[in-house]
Amino acid sequence: MKNNLALIMLSGVISLSSFVSSAVASDSKSNEQQVYRAKDLNSFVGPENLFTGHVKVDMLFPENDVANYSAAYVTFDKGARTAWHTHPAGQHMIVTSGVALTGTRDGKVIRFAENESVWCPPGIDHWHGATPEAPMTHLVVTASKDGKNVIWKEKVTDEQYTSGQ
Repeated sequence: MKNNLALIMLSGVISLSSFVSSAVASDSKSNEQQVYRAKDLNSFVGPENLFTGHVKVDMLFPENDVANYSAAYVTFDKGARTAWHTHPAGQHMIVTSGVALTGTRDGKVIRFAENESVWCPPGIDHWHGATPEAPMTHLVVTASKDGKNVIWKEKVTDEQYTSGQ
């Protein structure tokens, strides 16, 4: 009896996996593993109109037709930060080195350190960057909605940057 129940459950799992696999596979590449190599991906310096200070972005993987999110390491020199922006589908930020700051329009600034993460919900105006004392790198995983993953706004003032510290 126990063996029959296990066999029935296993059959159900296999059937469900087949159904999910066929539902998810939208093209021939979506059912194959893909390797993204650093040499094939974009690395770039954050443009002055979107960042204060020196910022380097190293893409890890792009979104694709099955997964609508991408990831990158973003390294901020001390005092560097983003402009105000929102993410239509939200963003996860995970500090891999140093201490990060992230602020919202209400003046609240959160500090988070190596191996700590922050979830920024969709549509929240925010900025993020390094502390004035030291550089910081974080891994960002950003989803997109209707083909957009970020909406950029004006630059963060020095007063806004230092207000919550």
